[in-house]
Amino acid sequence: MRPVRQNDKNGANGAGACWGVGVLALALLVSGCAESGSGTGADAAKPAPGRLYAAKSAHDPQAGLQAPAARALAAYASRLRLAQARRAAVARRWGLAEVPLTPPAPPARKPVIEARKGFEVDDQKELGLPPVFTTVPTKDKVVFLTVDDGEEKDPAFLRMMSDLKIPYTAFLSDYLVKDDYGYFRKMRDRGITLNNHTLHHLYLPALSYERQKHEICGMQDVMEKQFGRRPTVFRPPYGNYDQDTLRAARSCGIEYAPIWDEEVFVDHWEYREEDQDLHPGDIVLTHFRGREDWKGTMPDMVRRFLRTVTAKGYAVACLEDYL
Repeated sequence: MRPVRQNDKNGANGAGACWGVGVLALALLVSGCAESGSGTGADAAKPAPGRLYAAKSAHDPQAGLQAPAARALAAYASRLRLAQARRAAVARRWGLAEVPLTPPAPPARKPVIEARKGFEVDDQKELGLPPVFTTVPTKDKVVFLTVDDGEEKDPAFLRMMSDLKIPYTAFLSDYLVKDDYGYFRKMRDRGITLNNHTLHHLYLPALSYERQKHEICGMQDVMEKQFGRRPTVFRPPYGNYDQDTLRAARSCGIEYAPIWDEEVFVDHWEYREEDQDLHPGDIVLTHFRGREDWKGTMPDMVRRFLRTVTAKGYAVACLEDYL
C-alpha cells in the first residue's frame, strides 16, 4: 500500500488521523447496527446480534471475518491515537506547541538534479561536474535541514532531534570536528548522513586546483577513517566555488554540491529569494553554534526552524532520500 502523506497543518493528525476517524465511524456504524436489533414489533422478532452473527457464519464463511476485522481496525485506530499523543508530549517537552509534520515516503524515482541556472561553471555539463543547487525539484511540501562546520557539540541537540525524529544532514570540516569525532559518530549512529565540508573551511576559489583537491579529497580520507564512508555530497565553504572546485570534487568521488536557499539562526531567518518565503524542496542552512556566537542554543534554533516550517505546512525530509 502506498504511504499516505501527512503534510496538512495538523501534522500527524492529518492523513493518519483520517484513518482514525474512519475507523471510529466504522465502529459506530457496527455498534449502531447491532443496537438496532432490539426494540418492539418487527424489530423484536429479529434474532439477537450474537445469534444473527452465528447464523450467518454457518451459511457465509466471509461473515466470520467481519467482527475480527472491525476489532483489528479499532485496535489500529487506538495505536494511532496513542502514537500521536506521545508525539505531542515529546513536542511539548521541547517547547513546541505543534507536532512537526511527517514527511512523505522517499520518492521511488529520484528527481533529476541539475545545476541551478546562474550557478553553473564553464563546461559544466561537458565535463560532468557535480551540480550546485539550492532547491531539489519536487512537488512534495518538504524542506531539507543542513548543518555546517561542527564547532558546537551540544548533546541536547542530538537528544532533541532524535526525540522529535527530525532528519538533517551534517557537512563537516575536520579542523572543527577533530577534537570530538565521537560526537559525530553518535550522530551517524542515529541515522544522520555526514558529508564533506573540507579540511579547513577555506575560501576555495583563491586556491590552486591542487590545493582545492587536497582540501576536498583530504576530508574524504578523514570521513572514511573516522566515520566509515566516503561521502558523495560536498558543500563548498561559504557557498563559494569555481570550475576547479567542482573538478576537484568530482575527482574525489563527489556527485552533488548543494548549497542553500534559506539560512536559519536563533533569532531570525535569511532568504535567498525575493519573495522571502519557503518553497517545496528548499535546502535550509544552519550551523553548529552556541551561545558564544548566537543569542541562544542549537535547540533554540531548532524551535525557530520547526515553528516556521510547521506553520507554513512543510515537513522536514532527508536530503539524501531525494538524491
